[in-house]
Amino acid sequence: MLPAHNEGEGIRHAIEVVAGVLRQCNVSHELIVVDDGSRDDTWEQIREAAARHGYVRGLRFSRNFGKEAALLAGLRAARGKAVITMDADLQHPPSAIPEMLKCWREGAMVVHAVKRDRSTDSFMQRARAKLFNGLISRLGRIDLESASDYKLLDRTAVEVLVERLPERERFFRGLAQWIGFPQASVPFSVAPRAAGTGKWSLLGLVNLATTAVLSFTGAPLRLVTILGSVTLLFAAIVGGEALVSWVRGNAAAGFLTLEFTLLIIGSFIMISLGIVGEYIAKIYEELKGRPSFLVHERAGFEDEAAETGREREPSRFAG
Repeated sequence: MLPAHNEGEGIRHAIEVVAGVLRQCNVSHELIVVDDGSRDDTWEQIREAAARHGYVRGLRFSRNFGKEAALLAGLRAARGKAVITMDADLQHPPSAIPEMLKCWREGAMVVHAVKRDRSTDSFMQRARAKLFNGLISRLGRIDLESASDYKLLDRTAVEVLVERLPERERFFRGLAQWIGFPQASVPFSVAPRAAGTGKWSLLGLVNLATTAVLSFTGAPLRLVTILGSVTLLFAAIVGGEALVSWVRGNAAAGFLTLEFTLLIIGSFIMISLGIVGEYIAKIYEELKGRPSFLVHERAGFEDEAAETGREREPSRFAG
């Protein structure tokens, strides 16, 4: 299953390469590509591939809903006994698939493809990834060091992720570990992009990191308590100094001390409100109950009502 966003330059090649590896593994397969609101010719490439090859299926979102939504849509559409999720840019090398299938046949229900190195990434990309994975690993108590969205999931694991976990703000890497079941890891080296450029921005990574932290830990809320305790301690120290000065007959420190104290307290209050506000916003998004994605078109599926204009079954076009 390949989520794709503006991958028109390389999606056809990616489909051919992945399909070739699956044929060599001698397994029956389908290849689902989810177009996450691309603005180039990604969907046209997917639709042409679906018309040529019976194993290719395509989903096109009504707009860009994000990679997490694309992964969810692909998992819902998949019908196999196992599902492999990987990036459409082929930086997740398909050559790791045979080893992942071997682990699955030996009993693993979740197989993580773990990055051996990131030598093809720039220094900034490596630094951002290390900071992001390290932060989530320590706060969320799940091992995300060198983790990726390149995974094999048994049908049971897929059903748990799709049907038993109702949250709409999702973090796939973390959830795949959180569900448990027998798990295994397969190392791989990140390959150069087959075509095009990376689509992740710094803002996108920050948003993903925020979702991951809010989904897997209450540590930021505990930070509010810590900030409050630090503020109380600081106030006690300042108050003690003022009391000692008064007892000794000296004038207490003046305006500068008061201004500094107010700034410190005000900063802690604003930080605390921001942290609590993030959790409230997440709860609000969940309570609205809006679907994680909307499907505009489908290709290669038996029922393609979205393309022919016939009455649509809502559960198949929203998630």
